[in-house]
Amino acid sequence: MHRLTRTITLLLLPFGLVWANSPNIVYIMADDLGIGDVKCYGGDRCKIETPALDSLARDGMLFTDAHAVASVCVPSRIGIMTGRYAWRFAKPAKSGPWGFLNPQLPVGTFTVGSMLQGAGYRTGYVGKWHLGTVMRTTDRLNQGPDNVNYDLPLEIGPNDYGFDYSFVLPGSLDMYPYVFAKNGHFQGKVTARKGWSAFNRVGPAAEDFEDYKVLGDFAREAEGFIERNAEQARNGKPFFLYVALTSPHTPTSPSPAFEGTSDLGLYGDFVRETDATVGRVLDAIDANGLTESTLVIATSDHGAAPYAGNKRAAIPGLIRELEKLGHYSSGIYRGYKFTVFEGGLRVPLLVRWPGTVDAGSRCDRLVGLIDISATLADITGVELNTDEAPDSISFAALLEDPRGAAPRVSLVMQSPLAFALRHERWKLALTPASGSRGLWGTRPEPEQAWKGALEKFGSRPSETDLRKAPFVQLFDLESDVRESTNLAFERPEIAERLAHILDATVERGRSTPGPALRNDVPTVGLHRNARPWLETFVGEPQ
Repeated sequence: MHRLTRTITLLLLPFGLVWANSPNIVYIMADDLGIGDVKCYGGDRCKIETPALDSLARDGMLFTDAHAVASVCVPSRIGIMTGRYAWRFAKPAKSGPWGFLNPQLPVGTFTVGSMLQGAGYRTGYVGKWHLGTVMRTTDRLNQGPDNVNYDLPLEIGPNDYGFDYSFVLPGSLDMYPYVFAKNGHFQGKVTARKGWSAFNRVGPAAEDFEDYKVLGDFAREAEGFIERNAEQARNGKPFFLYVALTSPHTPTSPSPAFEGTSDLGLYGDFVRETDATVGRVLDAIDANGLTESTLVIATSDHGAAPYAGNKRAAIPGLIRELEKLGHYSSGIYRGYKFTVFEGGLRVPLLVRWPGTVDAGSRCDRLVGLIDISATLADITGVELNTDEAPDSISFAALLEDPRGAAPRVSLVMQSPLAFALRHERWKLALTPASGSRGLWGTRPEPEQAWKGALEKFGSRPSETDLRKAPFVQLFDLESDVRESTNLAFERPEIAERLAHILDATVERGRSTPGPALRNDVPTVGLHRNARPWLETFVGEPQ
């Protein structure tokens, strides 16, 4: 019998409703960590030691075909948090720059935090938020660099999305404001203006905020949350901790204790510190006697940034300098962050759960990070409503039987400029280019790719034409995981079939069984990012 069925007994505790033997859950997500940056994935092509992450592979399960649903931060994180594709949500009517981003989700939206909170879990969020907040302003206008009142708490923040405790940076580490918010209250005096080496975005900052201290601050907060909740966890009140690290996303700023510790250089130092931060979280679990009762999941939000490397500045194509040294952040895969290629979307996924997940096991089945909600619901005995996590498919069964049938056969993914569909062995990218503007060295660049495709086509394309060669790329990942050969001309029937699957996924409002749902926007517009290039070269499509 499926061992996960041990969670079917409902216990009524003073703390709320929980399922017997439901584990503590710690979800750790790095920022811009490439699959090849982790030694147990990269092997000889990885020049960085990552002992903490490798220990999860040794003591648990390594997934080889795990994917983010977006190769850029915000939509990837929306999918993870809600179990719903980000493109189904309406964008906020207004928004501020960088860390002043307004809420990407309405308050009351289903989240993995609210789900587990409702199941009796004590929930915490530590790290990069980047899903938007509402800050109180001095002029009652929308938040921005010059009008936030940092003496007042957030009007809307992580605690409004299912988290009992939060300690967050509003955006990325290179996005002002540079100040932590603890349970919605800003920490420190925001009277300084600072900027970091990567993009030199200078903006409001707390007086004592320093980029190289942030990982240490997050580690201490995570340790503190685990320690504070350990006794209740041992007595049947489990906790859920979401740890969203800001590294190795730029600025590449290892602390003095880690600078110079990697043979690769500055980038290696920063990845080593990222791994050590994961190690501190694992040590806290172990030190509090919770190893056997805690499910740990570690991953990255998408692939490595093409502008990151052994310099503190963000430079187009800088990552290729690491490749000259024998280190490949994307592993054997093509592309980086921002692209529709595997290097931007395939991520490390490591799971440790003693007693359920066999040590040293490996799973080659397709899973998406968007599946976290349904998987945790399955594990904790939560029954999802038909409109909750409509694109999330549980892979809980794979934790016990990694060679079992794949629960997921299709996955919609996106880059800033294109969509892609993975279906079984096939992958269709709705672009002739990389899916990125090429600003940071991603190839092929859209101008050349679109111009070449239009010249090859020979006339103005219709919307239907845009779903076929030469405007799409089709790859057989079973025989060509490096995505070196576009089969769209050779196998048009496969491209057409995948395009229809994509259409159906969009139109039904869900990709799981259940009644059809409505997207928040009337038309998702999977080809909308093609329009600028068509207008540039041939005018509007017919």
